[in-house]
Amino acid sequence: MSRIFRIGIIGCGGIANGKHLPSLSKLKNVEIVAFCDIVSERAEKAADKYGAEGATVYEDYKELLADATIDIVHVLTPNDSHAEIAIAAMEAGKHVMCEKPMAKTAADAKRMAETAKRTGKKLTIGYNNRFRPDSQHLKRVCEQGELGEIYFAKAHAIRRRAVPTWGVFLDEEKQGGGPLIDIGTHALDLTLWMMDNYKPKVVLGTSYHELSQKENAANAWGPWDPSKFTVEDSAFGMIVMENGATIMLESSWALNTLEVDEAKCSLSGTEGGADMKGGLRINGEKHSRLYTTEVDLKAGGVAFYDGAKESDADLEMRTWIKAIETDAEPVVTPEQAYVVSQILEAIYESARTGKAVYLNN
Repeated sequence: MSRIFRIGIIGCGGIANGKHLPSLSKLKNVEIVAFCDIVSERAEKAADKYGAEGATVYEDYKELLADATIDIVHVLTPNDSHAEIAIAAMEAGKHVMCEKPMAKTAADAKRMAETAKRTGKKLTIGYNNRFRPDSQHLKRVCEQGELGEIYFAKAHAIRRRAVPTWGVFLDEEKQGGGPLIDIGTHALDLTLWMMDNYKPKVVLGTSYHELSQKENAANAWGPWDPSKFTVEDSAFGMIVMENGATIMLESSWALNTLEVDEAKCSLSGTEGGADMKGGLRINGEKHSRLYTTEVDLKAGGVAFYDGAKESDADLEMRTWIKAIETDAEPVVTPEQAYVVSQILEAIYESARTGKAVYLNN
């Protein structure tokens, strides 16, 4: 019989209940034994629904970390507390999954990666879009060299009007930024992972507050309060890598555009290209003719059977626990996530100063 891993959840808000807890609860070799939130009612509600028998509830995460029987901690709090809690958890002997972005600042992200290395504890970041069927297939295409060397890419994170108006999303102090650090981070992670290129050289960025101050704006979750909208409404960056490859990153919560794409990438290589627009498409040239292939990602082989159902989040959690069980490297490594944070911070710095930011890894 495989070992049962005991998990503690720190932060019992939307991402905990929407992703982590439902997927963890499906795994037979885990027990969710502790729940912590600064709002005790949230922790109690989560414990009632997903907790193992006798699960404990805390308001102070340090009390949860003092429980030596907990093997794994999921850090699902606002960005500004990711580093503090994750580092304390690893130093307390726990493996850690932390939600994206890795941290509010690149310096904090680096400290997290260094702590994982020093303590020998596993640390991963919740870049769940790697676990989508199209992402998994495209990664295999890239690994097998079908696109050749990828020298130009676009990271897409564009919403027309979908500003998150709940929680602390609009609070720069808590989050460190707006759409760039919220959804741009997913698109950038996906792009770097496909390229397998984590050596940025120089970054040029811009950010805008053009629509954030509009009253009674059309929005997927209702009008935002302009007085509380302290982060950018859109941000863009150009990243040149050490090997000369170029990445264009686009992110917005509110932008006057009809080209809406989120957590997607477009890749151009020496042997072929790919994009995730309207499904996964591979393009190239064969026998002096151009071709475009639309990849069928449906699991079913016959009309009446669609195959096993496993969500992206289910695969993410199962793979994470398996990495701990088998002492393997997580799919998302701290070193990779640190580079994402480095680039995001450089875009913000470039937007603020009007100058290119040179990175030295």
